[in-house]
Amino acid sequence: MTTSRIGESGPTAAEPRQWRDRKRYLWLLGLVAPTALFVATALVRAFNWFGWQAVSPVWWWIGPILVYVLLPTLDLFFGPDGQNPPDEVMEQLENDPYYRYCTYAYIPFQLISLVFACYLWTAPDLSWLGIDGGLGVISKIGLALSIGAVGGVGINTAHELGHKKDQLERWLSKITLAQTGYGHFYIEHNRGHHVRVATPEDPASARFGENFWMFLPRSVWGSLRSSWELEKTRLGRMGKSPWTIHNDILNAWLMTLVLWGVLTAIFGPAILPYLLVQAVYGFSLLETVNYLEHYGLLRQRTASGRYERCTPEHSWNSDHIVTNIFLYHLQRHSDHHANPTRRYQILRSMDGAPNLPSGYASMIGLAYFPPLWRRVMDRRVLEHYDGDITRVNIQPAQRERVLAKYGAR
Repeated sequence: MTTSRIGESGPTAAEPRQWRDRKRYLWLLGLVAPTALFVATALVRAFNWFGWQAVSPVWWWIGPILVYVLLPTLDLFFGPDGQNPPDEVMEQLENDPYYRYCTYAYIPFQLISLVFACYLWTAPDLSWLGIDGGLGVISKIGLALSIGAVGGVGINTAHELGHKKDQLERWLSKITLAQTGYGHFYIEHNRGHHVRVATPEDPASARFGENFWMFLPRSVWGSLRSSWELEKTRLGRMGKSPWTIHNDILNAWLMTLVLWGVLTAIFGPAILPYLLVQAVYGFSLLETVNYLEHYGLLRQRTASGRYERCTPEHSWNSDHIVTNIFLYHLQRHSDHHANPTRRYQILRSMDGAPNLPSGYASMIGLAYFPPLWRRVMDRRVLEHYDGDITRVNIQPAQRERVLAKYGAR
């Protein structure tokens, strides 16, 4: 098995024929999230059949269990990946349709899971599952969070598809975002975040001293406002009003309206609170990942007053193989910002990129607890900048306190 990291000498001409993507069939594990509800249903049925009704409802919480327990544990066990595709196979790997189909397959399973969840939320008789009557409120909330996890990971699938030039993939991206009502992400991420990343102007780049609970509303509202301004400007150049079906935010939100409307018509308005819970939880998972991807990192201004070009040092990376597979190499974030249209299977670990102590899945849970997050990450930010706090993207409200604590050179 030949491996090659950026910055190392490449393989010989004979080596590309010997090189194999050892993760080729592991990418199918990306379908674990959208099929988890069916696994949970089978486990509930089995536990009830064995007479373990007291513990069977825990499986309706399979989404949070997967995100906060299983993935971090597997990341610890299996560790980093370490394999980069050599230059000579990049084009062949990029054009292999198999990898595209792996992401396409996510979407039907996501939608089927959502429909099945609506049935479970409203079914008055679940005797076939060994349940007397329907689900209790606690089980329904767990189910909503589990479906929200599917939608949250689905936003990452939409992220992969939305960066591509193919119109079909861009529309599939919007369809995937419909469940969580986060269609504006398609605009803001591509045309906003990738332009302003690691600057104070970017709502999706977390600042040093800003905890996740402060970042979440700033990023949600800031991204929404920014996406509308970007689309309004684009349509204005064409002489069109933003209030048109050609507005990519409005037509993406229309997909949500149609999806939720059809589900409500079929299953009744009782599903609406749970649809709202799953949507909020789903996009909050995305925002947690946004929080950790650029925390404290700052592009410096050049002599002209413009920000320097985005480089590998402006994104937090992780090469832990399990979450890499689960999130389609999202953790190789520096290469993604350097090459936004590059498909996930050829993203590489880059020299000079700062690395998190574990996979993104492990860091999501940590971000919820600001004292723990600061203890783990603040020193890493300072080490990344050789102790120079003035080179850090600092939360304005915390600036004086941070400078007093860490000292400015």
